[in-house]
Amino acid sequence: MTLSQEKAALRKEAASLPPANVSALLEQFLALPEIQSARTVLLFYGVGTEPDTRPVLEALLQMGKQPALPVCLPGHQMEARAYLGEEHLRKDRYGIPEPDETCPVISKAEIDAILVPHILLDREGYRLGHGGGFYDRYLADYQGFTAAVCPKERLVDRVPREATDLPVQRILTDA
Repeated sequence: MTLSQEKAALRKEAASLPPANVSALLEQFLALPEIQSARTVLLFYGVGTEPDTRPVLEALLQMGKQPALPVCLPGHQMEARAYLGEEHLRKDRYGIPEPDETCPVISKAEIDAILVPHILLDREGYRLGHGGGFYDRYLADYQGFTAAVCPKERLVDRVPREATDLPVQRILTDA
């Protein structure tokens, strides 16, 4: 089985997992010293079986921080834009809400921390994503803090990985 086939099989298997309630893990994320000291935090906007990150967006605003969300660009590239509220979101070609053109672009150097999405995560912090490579490319030269929230049913011993895959620095899990 090729690496691509292995990943596809895992994605199919993970699709049958129910959405998990990770609100306690998201609260732990907000309490991390790296988040407490951060000025700008990049999140994903959870859709489908992904965690609902809207409460985190609002909590960051209340903490006086600048939340940001990704915008998918051509060539499987990604940029971060400031989150200015639900009224400034539009759905991208994948149906994921992202900041519209009125939201300023935030440079990677300005982002202190990133909450990284995943379908499955392994114990070393390597993730299985949706397969577009957007985050892999974005994280390749990112110098800040990375974390992921992972309920026990999505934590596995090992996900297939390539040389371009990078682990998150912190895993928050109930396992």
